[in-house]
Amino acid sequence: MAKLNEIAEWVGAKLEPEFAAREVTGVAAIASAGKHDLVFATDAATLEKAMASKAGAVIAPLDAPKHDTHALLRVKHPKLAFAQVAEKLNPQRAPAGIHPSAVVADVKGIGEGTSIGPGVVIAPRVKIGRNCQIFPNVTIFPDVTIGDNCLVQSGVVLGAIGFGYVCNPETGAYLQFPQQGVLAIGDDVEIGANTTIDRGALEETRIGAGTKIDNQVHIGHNCIIGKNVIIAAQVGISGSCVIEDGAILGGQVGLGERVTIGKGVILGGAAGVYPGSSVHGPGQVFSGIPAQPVKEQMKEMAVLRRLAKKPK
Repeated sequence: MAKLNEIAEWVGAKLEPEFAAREVTGVAAIASAGKHDLVFATDAATLEKAMASKAGAVIAPLDAPKHDTHALLRVKHPKLAFAQVAEKLNPQRAPAGIHPSAVVADVKGIGEGTSIGPGVVIAPRVKIGRNCQIFPNVTIFPDVTIGDNCLVQSGVVLGAIGFGYVCNPETGAYLQFPQQGVLAIGDDVEIGANTTIDRGALEETRIGAGTKIDNQVHIGHNCIIGKNVIIAAQVGISGSCVIEDGAILGGQVGLGERVTIGKGVILGGAAGVYPGSSVHGPGQVFSGIPAQPVKEQMKEMAVLRRLAKKPK
């Protein structure tokens, strides 16, 4: 529970003084909000719905008009402020410590305030920073480093042996190329359930600070992922790819080996990038296989539709 004047301080919101002492206990959707709930609105339409709800307070845009009976916390970015308040009111953290069923090779490698859930296996030469949450049944192989404030959800495998082989041209048999590198994960990284990230072959795989990875993602060996990258579910990233800071990969994106995705690039769902290719253009959206600017893809699709309609 918190008073609105406290919440206003947390997020730098403008609040009318008469609502300062009003209390809320949590956040909610507009349709289900009660008198002790906080909701948010990003535009005039959602603000109208919020004002008609039973919510105790509304986080609204800066230009929202003052209201006599509804408490408005006016901010520049309502959705962001809503998430920040939710984190403070209802922190989703497990208690620090190591569950009795976890298998940890070196307890000294785990930072203060970190929670290790049931069934976790942590191999030797692993270092985990402070205030991390390692959910149940995570497996962390040797030579993995995890920064502070990271979240690793259930079923994740970190530092597994990469998929790298050398073919014997005389026999056709495949021999595994050495997979003896490391995996380095920066601060504030979140990794979704059943995701796998391979160690480097001879050097490192690296995940930059602030990157968020969804469920069921695979990241191959020697990949370098920048800071604040977003990777949605079921993305497959082959070995030795580089994804620069701020890039966004939609669901089921596929990258061939040695691909470079430039800073701030957005790959739409199910886009594919061929091995050895590069995609650049901050803020530009690419889609299709092979991935290309979405406007160009739409033009090509329109041409194909016209051709398909022509009589034979």
